[in-house]
Amino acid sequence: MARVHTDREYEAELRELKDKLLKMAGLVEHMIVSATRALVEGDTEVARQTIAADAGVNALEVETDELCMLILAKRQPVAGDLRMITLAMKMVTDLERIGDLAVNIGERVVALGAAPSPSVAERLTRMSDVGQKMIRDAIDAFVASDVTKARSVFSRDQFVDDAYRELATEMQQEMMRDRDFVNRGIHLQACSKFLERIADHGTNLAEMVIFQVEGKDVRHKAGHVK
Repeated sequence: MARVHTDREYEAELRELKDKLLKMAGLVEHMIVSATRALVEGDTEVARQTIAADAGVNALEVETDELCMLILAKRQPVAGDLRMITLAMKMVTDLERIGDLAVNIGERVVALGAAPSPSVAERLTRMSDVGQKMIRDAIDAFVASDVTKARSVFSRDQFVDDAYRELATEMQQEMMRDRDFVNRGIHLQACSKFLERIADHGTNLAEMVIFQVEGKDVRHKAGHVK
């Protein structure tokens, strides 16, 4: 009976770990949404709310890391469970950095104080939407140990990369044509870069899922075809 009790406690701890990861991912997604809304609408109040929300993400990172260390010390897990727990510690680091990037966007919005053109706003929104979906699918894949869903994340990163390069080129050309646009152009280019980096973190998360399930390290593999 004691062993059954211990196993149930262990399973409860693993469920709690996944729940914390899901909660952190949800907070980060919300920060991306609010940061993007602030950016495309020029809403400095929403930008400040986004910046303030980062405290909750940071607190969850610490809580999740502490839970991982507790499980490792108490349960001495092996094989799949060990991979899952150690990868969870890496994943919360990526999620925390995504939150930081949303904060970076919020800070740029405060500095800008105005919305971009409708064309730029539309493309920034699309980049943000794709990045959010990449993160959501990667986390869902982690919880379900779904390698197919994890691999589906990779192809979307190229869209965000291409969109960033297009916007960066456009901003640079506009800054050369209009000196008054230089300050705005710098901030908008930076925001598009932050969105591109958010998508990169989504790819990182998906790579971790594949390692969790298959034990294969697919980092730096061209096209991630395995």
